[in-house]
Amino acid sequence: MNRLIWKDLDRDARAAALRRPVQEVAQRTRDAVALLLNDVAARGDDALRELTARFDGVVLDALEVDAAEFSAAEAAVAPALKQAMRDAAGRIEAFHRAGMAQPYAVETAPGVVCERMIRPIPRVGLYVPAGSAPLPSTALMLGVPARLAGCREVVLCTPPRADGSADPAVLVAAQMTGVARVFKLGGAQAIAAMAYGSDSVPRCDKLFGPGNSYVTEAKQQVAQGGRVAIDMPAGPSEVLVIADDGADAAFVAADLLSQAEHGPDSQVLLLSDSADLLTRVEQALSEQLRQLSRSEIAAQALEKSRLIQVAALDDAFAISNTYAPEHLILALREPRNWLEKVEAAGSVFLGDYTPEALGDYCSGTNHVLPTAGAARAYSGVSVASFQNFVSVQAASRAGIAAIGECALTLARAEGLDAHANAVALRLEAAA
Repeated sequence: MNRLIWKDLDRDARAAALRRPVQEVAQRTRDAVALLLNDVAARGDDALRELTARFDGVVLDALEVDAAEFSAAEAAVAPALKQAMRDAAGRIEAFHRAGMAQPYAVETAPGVVCERMIRPIPRVGLYVPAGSAPLPSTALMLGVPARLAGCREVVLCTPPRADGSADPAVLVAAQMTGVARVFKLGGAQAIAAMAYGSDSVPRCDKLFGPGNSYVTEAKQQVAQGGRVAIDMPAGPSEVLVIADDGADAAFVAADLLSQAEHGPDSQVLLLSDSADLLTRVEQALSEQLRQLSRSEIAAQALEKSRLIQVAALDDAFAISNTYAPEHLILALREPRNWLEKVEAAGSVFLGDYTPEALGDYCSGTNHVLPTAGAARAYSGVSVASFQNFVSVQAASRAGIAAIGECALTLARAEGLDAHANAVALRLEAAA
């Protein structure tokens, strides 16, 4: 990791220090994804099979997982893993159920009632990555809130393994949440399939899930084209840690590596006012990296990551709010006292004993979070992400009489005569 002293950097150097790796190849990614999306839109299943053969090295006759493969997956997953997934699903449900929005109605004037209805999005598509590591936890993070929202149809796509099967743990997790339709499709082609539909894959109303830079770009392009809505930009994983001198260097290093091992395009940042802590974390990183099965991947991510020394912790929070990390860890002595300074982050982890990995798996919060600075305006997945909120209003004769003149004044001020007339006619009838 590159080590920097923030006060010694000029404006350009500071911007470079906070630049995500994927930004360097954005245009190339955009062009490649656009071609792929057009191919799937034009040729459907034929394109999907060819792309799967090219990128995953697998020739598939049937794209959808059948009953026999679901049964085989159920038998293949160890009981201990099933129980861990059930436990995690229970906590995810408890957290998300507690935050569910409720419909409401209010009389805003005598005879005028305004209300909000909540309706599930009819058909949603979930993407569960499984490129270098299968993620059954993502199936839980998406499937549980989709079920709580009451979505009529839920479709899940996940990349095939080398033998042409889907990861058994992902299939078991999907079934735990009530997802019955799973397709063996990965990458941008999976996003295209759910956005445009094909003979095999139904077209969805909204797409969810994290992925690499190609998946994220595909989601953004299909949303910009008006084909489908998306949850958020949720691309390569990232974590920013703010630590003081009392932080455990081994803990901090482990947290940095837990995100770095996701992929070469992941990024991790450590900000501290303690030069000694940064030195200790550097040593711990070197020791722990050698022990990781995915050390080569993590090492590539660390090459574009940063250790940044700040003059004061207040500076660290200002930098963090500019960066707007997906995950923010506060390895501080009184972390909750600093929480009010957090303006933009996908999910926050307080104190020495709250590793980001808990949020990834089983604390109950959702790990599908905005990346690449999107946390300035986007929130993580919740039940509300799978719902539409529809406003309703009803005015009686007394209601139009009570507020009609207000509408007339505003309509005439805007020069919209038809608007004014629609109100005036009713005012006359109600008089």
